[in-house]
Amino acid sequence: MTEHAHIATAGVHLAQARAAVVLLHGRGASADGILSLADALSQHDVAYVAPQAPGGSWYPLSFLAPLSQNEPYLSQSLANVRSIVDSLMAQRFEPGRIVLMGFSQGGCLALEFAARNPRSYGAVIGLSAGLIGPDGMARQDQGSLAGTRVLLGCSDIDPHIPLARVHQSARVLAGLGADVDARIYPSMGHTINEDELARTRALIARLGRAADVGAPQRRPVP
Repeated sequence: MTEHAHIATAGVHLAQARAAVVLLHGRGASADGILSLADALSQHDVAYVAPQAPGGSWYPLSFLAPLSQNEPYLSQSLANVRSIVDSLMAQRFEPGRIVLMGFSQGGCLALEFAARNPRSYGAVIGLSAGLIGPDGMARQDQGSLAGTRVLLGCSDIDPHIPLARVHQSARVLAGLGADVDARIYPSMGHTINEDELARTRALIARLGRAADVGAPQRRPVP
């Protein structure tokens, strides 16, 4: 993991988990806060790993700003995610059992990491989120998401995420070989709804084989 990065965990110990979910919180929020989704997702044989952004933000400006204006923070945050994924892979988790999930700014980071580091993940979930960069930016993504299931969920009137960016993100990720499910919810606002949680449960439930590992509990960072 990146030096000094705080990482909170929930669910079962990695040694017992059939899948690992990397949870990325939104701007001004916390790792501990987004871990509340572990209870809502009701996957009792899954490990949840949530890094804390320094100062509560993965990058300082809007995700629509020129990339250079969010540096070096954006690159450092992407490196944090890479460190976690690499650590999970070193602990017997092939990419197909790793889920990248985030809300708002964290969702943008999850989607951007997947696009820049494409492989066959267990799933990629961006809620109220889109790929990072200004309108019209030429992307240089290479490689394949190889059928990775991607869930994009967003309101049609989200004050932070333009609807056009959600559709553009869906096209880019599909072009990288992802199986994209883009869900637009009329008049929802900037939040997470039960349909998104239900679809996320279904995506996680299909990964690996469930083990009898008991109820979730908070554990120290592995």
